Amino acid sequence: MKPSKITEGVYSLRVNHFNRRLFDSLIPLPQGTSYNAYLVKGSEKTALLDTADPEKAEVLFDFLKDEKVDYIVAHHAEQDHSGSIPRVLEKYPQAKVVTNPKCREFLMTHLHLPADKFIEVKDGETLSLGGKTLEFVYLPWVHWPETMGTYLREDKVLFSCDFFGSHLATGELFAEEHLVYEPMKRYFAEIMMPFRSNIKSNLEKLAKYRLEFIAPSHGPVHSDPKFALDVYRDWAVSDAKNKALVAYISMHGSTYALVNRLVSRLQERGVCVEKINLDQFDEGRVAMALVDSATVVIGTPTVLTGPHPKVVYAAHLANLLRPKTKYVSIIGSFGWAGRAVETLSGLIPNLKVEVLKPTLVKGLPTEADLKQMDELADLIAEKHKGLAACCADGCLA
Repeated sequence: MKPSKITEGVYSLRVNHFNRRLFDSLIPLPQGTSYNAYLVKGSEKTALLDTADPEKAEVLFDFLKDEKVDYIVAHHAEQDHSGSIPRVLEKYPQAKVVTNPKCREFLMTHLHLPADKFIEVKDGETLSLGGKTLEFVYLPWVHWPETMGTYLREDKVLFSCDFFGSHLATGELFAEEHLVYEPMKRYFAEIMMPFRSNIKSNLEKLAKYRLEFIAPSHGPVHSDPKFALDVYRDWAVSDAKNKALVAYISMHGSTYALVNRLVSRLQERGVCVEKINLDQFDEGRVAMALVDSATVVIGTPTVLTGPHPKVVYAAHLANLLRPKTKYVSIIGSFGWAGRAVETLSGLIPNLKVEVLKPTLVKGLPTEADLKQMDELADLIAEKHKGLAACCADGCLA
């Protein structure tokens, strides 16, 4: 296979993994993923930027069969980027691994690379390849503490590591906005959302660079950097939208009746609603819905006096992801006794939210119970006044 040319002397060595369906034994991959390495050829030296997951190392070596490598730039120590470095060093024993001190430490721990194979670089330090100047840009906590990127000065290319990435296996070199938006949002929601404050500061740091291309470690290259920067500002920096996520599960129809009444009344009051049945749990879909939602309503039946286990998992996931949600409510039903509200409230300490009018009903909801959903819808609509409109996929207008 031949590397794909991005611009003169700059090539993509994208290793697609079309049939991978789970990342980190946790994250669903409905469109597969890719492990992106890049080759920058100067008049004197050649740098390989990142490698690939060891499972797909042979594809990477197919790209490299006619190439020379003097430097291996390691942006991030996680194995989907770094895992093939030991084999690359076997093929190119003269090559040095260029990275920051924290990443060097991690690579020595995770891959047992010897200390003498490294060249450490500081934030803003440069490396000349001959007519191609690599400037190293620290991007901590996007999404590990050692993450960095590389800016190719002459060609205005930012190799951004996981920043602006997407879990998307595709044969297209460059991103098409309508195809990459959802995979990017899914990736942001699952990987980046807990680090929104760090993303904000790193976006500010990148503002000084003129960019023609953004080349992430997953998914296609952005030939329109403004698109990638704008969606990240929206997801990480802007306020939550006029949107409610109603995530629920129902065992015998009682919780379902409450959910349907609430969703109907929210729609009537102009609130965008995303309704997700947790019976078939898709962590990515829940995470994407959390990105924009000002309110989250959790609907649960009672299982042995507590919330349904799948609802517990969803609450725990939201707590880990730390979305910019402002309000939370809990609705549901019980048979003889229940402590679902207390249990779920204790599972979300990371969410700085106002709890709105929890409602648990005994047995099949009465009309009086259903009217409580009308009151909750009124309260949510009032709280959402002044929030930006939501036009996200999956919402019920």
